[in-house]
Amino acid sequence: MRASVALQYVLPHRFLSRLVLWGTRWTFAPWKDFLIRRIVKAYRVDLGEAEQPDPAAYAHFNAFFTRALKPGARPQAEAADAVLCPADGRISQAGPIRAGRVFQAKGQDFSVAELLGDEAAAAPYADGRFATVYLSPRDYHRVHMPLAGELLETVHVPGRLFSVASFAVAAVPRLFARNERLVCHFRGANGPFAVVLVGAMLVSGIETVWGGVEVPPYASRITRRDWRSRGVRLARGVEMGRFNMGSTAIVLLPAAATLDPALSPEQAVRVGEPIGSLAGANLLPGMG
Repeated sequence: MRASVALQYVLPHRFLSRLVLWGTRWTFAPWKDFLIRRIVKAYRVDLGEAEQPDPAAYAHFNAFFTRALKPGARPQAEAADAVLCPADGRISQAGPIRAGRVFQAKGQDFSVAELLGDEAAAAPYADGRFATVYLSPRDYHRVHMPLAGELLETVHVPGRLFSVASFAVAAVPRLFARNERLVCHFRGANGPFAVVLVGAMLVSGIETVWGGVEVPPYASRITRRDWRSRGVRLARGVEMGRFNMGSTAIVLLPAAATLDPALSPEQAVRVGEPIGSLAGANLLPGMG
């Protein structure tokens, strides 16, 4: 086993992430400006597309990391049945869900039931489709709706915080089903779909537009929140949440969906690009 992989098992995941949480919100100007400049240079971040292009204008590093983009920076596919990419980043894997299992990497997979923390909730996806998008430090870190939908439930599943970089995904069994995550269940025009926001090493938080900060606190048990009577209805392409530091978003679709067969591992993708189609996808009443 490579040393970098072995470390994933022994490092104090949550303690390190809490340190990052503190450090990325420190407003001391020399500190936050230093961090922002380092990331911009190291990852060639394009601040020209940011709503606020001045790196010194951000209150702290996390404000920069979760920056908004200029209007029109991410054009949305116009086809009414298009499934949209939920995040900027790279495709980790995408394809069919076979007998309720999601492909992670060569020799690695996991069940939809363990990812969702619920056997019954996994049933609609037994022969569905999935797309896993990895967000790197250079990417835009807000997650958008792949389809129009009504929020039914969120499930905070406790777990580890393994790195979601490619070396760890290839080596750590069932990684995405073991990491701390927030499962967001939606009802769309053509049935259910889910977006799973997966935490990772040094990734200190997940927020949603409907609930604010969801993680941390880190969970000690599965926690469910019922949103069915709250009227949270989101149009396709609008922001649904954000990562405070980077991570991974997984979209689960029913069997009626098709994915673009050209999607491949490590392919660069952007919010709003079509990654597949689903008949009636953007026709939820009141949300067309």
